[in-house]
Formats: sequence, C-alpha cells, structure tokens
Amino acid sequence: MSSSSTRSLATNVFDTGNYSTSLLRVESATVASCNSTSSTPLPPPKPLLIGMPSDDAGGEFPVLILLHGYLLLNSFYSQLILHVASHGFIVIAPQLYNVAGPDATAEITSAAAITNWLSEGLGHFLPPHVRPNLSKLALAGHSRGGKAAFALALKKGATTLKYSALIGVDPVDGMDKGKQTPPPVLTYIPHSFDLGMPVMVIGSGLGEIKKNPLFPPCAPKGVNHKDFFNECQTPACHFVVKDYGHLDMLDDDTKGIRGKATYCLCKNGKSREPMRRSIGGIIVAFMKAYLDGDITDLMAIRKGQETAPAEFETVEFLE
Repeated sequence: MSSSSTRSLATNVFDTGNYSTSLLRVESATVASCNSTSSTPLPPPKPLLIGMPSDDAGGEFPVLILLHGYLLLNSFYSQLILHVASHGFIVIAPQLYNVAGPDATAEITSAAAITNWLSEGLGHFLPPHVRPNLSKLALAGHSRGGKAAFALALKKGATTLKYSALIGVDPVDGMDKGKQTPPPVLTYIPHSFDLGMPVMVIGSGLGEIKKNPLFPPCAPKGVNHKDFFNECQTPACHFVVKDYGHLDMLDDDTKGIRGKATYCLCKNGKSREPMRRSIGGIIVAFMKAYLDGDITDLMAIRKGQETAPAEFETVEFLE
C-alpha cells in the first residue's frame, strides 16, 4: 500500500477542485494473503487504485467505481482520477485483469465482487477522516470497461449495494454490429435499458476513425457511444468530444509497452489534457447533479454557460 499527494485550488469543474488529493494503492486478496494476520483488514478481490480527498480535508464523500478499458492499466487513469477526487469524491479504479480474451464475463463478475467488498473493506484502507458514503455510489467504465459497467448496472452481476448513477466513457460492445463480444449488452431496441438510474454516455469524435489501415477503429460504428445512448431511458445525457480520440482521457505519459501502444492504436487528438479535463469536468458535474442534488454545473454546461477545454460536438438530454 503506497500513497502520493498533490494540492491546488479552483472551483470550475473543468479545473482541479478545492480538495487536496492523494492516490492510494491497495493490493488484492491473493497478494495480501502472503502477509496477512488475524488483524489484517479484508483485502479487495482485485488490486485497487484509490483517489480521494486528503486526510486533512475530512468529511464523507460519494464514491465512484471506474472500470478500465481493454488491456489497459488502472494507473493510466491517474490524472483523471485525481481530477474527479479533487472535487470531493472517492474514486476506486480496480485492475480487473492483466490479460484477457474477448469474453468480458470474468471482469463483470470481478467488478461485482469489488462492489460487494466496499461495505466491509473500503473504510479500513482510507484515512480516518475520509469516510465513503456508499448510499451515493456511481459506476463508470471506459471502452470495454464501459460495456462491463452497463452490464453490471443491468444486473448481469450480483451486487449487494445499489448504484445511484452510471457513466459510460466511450463504451464499446465489440468489433461491429453483429460482432459483439460476450456477453452482449446492446439489444438495438431503442430505450430498452431498464437501469433505474440516471445515465451519462460520453463519446469521442475520432473514435470511429482508423488510426491506420492495419488496425480497426477503437470505437467502431454500431457498437459505440451512439448505440449505448440510443438504448438509455430517462434521465440520460450524451456528450461527444470533438476532435479527440478514444484514449485521449488517459494520462499525459503512459509508460511501458502498453502505455506506448495507447499512442499507436487509436486516432488521437493533438494532446490529452483538454479531453481529460473535459471528461473529468462533465463527470464531476453529472455526479454533483445526481448524487448531491446540485444541477448548477451540468445545466451551465448544457446551456453553453460553462466552457470545456475541448469542444462538445454533441450535447443532448433525455428527460
């Protein structure tokens, strides 16, 4: 278990928030069992990266579970996690797997197990003055993690806690319509998702475009954000970030072979910071609206009164 911290001041949702933040790594049950004792807190089913307001901030904070994209590391989302945490949220990013095939069933099951662990386990790993409010629990996922998040919200995994909001960050359900990966989530029936919670779907303007002839687009037509939003019921909102790609919300510097691959596989924008701050800001605004009951920022963004670093080519709401 290790931590790092940073501090800055701002109030705009697209800027770093008013809370100082820290990142905490928590090992999974498999690793922790080697060093466990009778007094050791129950470790999580999978390794976690937790972003939170720092100990000296204190208080009770809503919780967001963030599921990573296909073959990505949770650490690649560190800057996005800290952005959201700085606005008064606890963000939990599990490492669901290191290697995986086309079937997402195992990661859906793992995400459910992590959700079920929160009530008993999470508080033991947080500083004493940082308290999770699990009655305000949101679920988010990027790319294939977005598919997993929708699947979990659709009760394809058994959870003991109730989610209060769902966020799909450029979700993808396979290679093409008719080529969904198991378990399929999209039904292609408009407004068929019976989720019972508010939903936000975020898309990338360049996600449907190939980086080069050797690789397919990272968010193909027929299985991407448009299709997910089309199946949502009210209340739901849809934002598409113009001129940015499927992986442009990741950290500025993603290291290692996997990290370098994130610059090569998908059509990208000019830099990652504008996309990341834009997505971080609308996530914060959405959660403030539906977890805290403060719609000010979400409505300001909808009306164009609060401007994101990147342009939204689509802003639509189902009400």
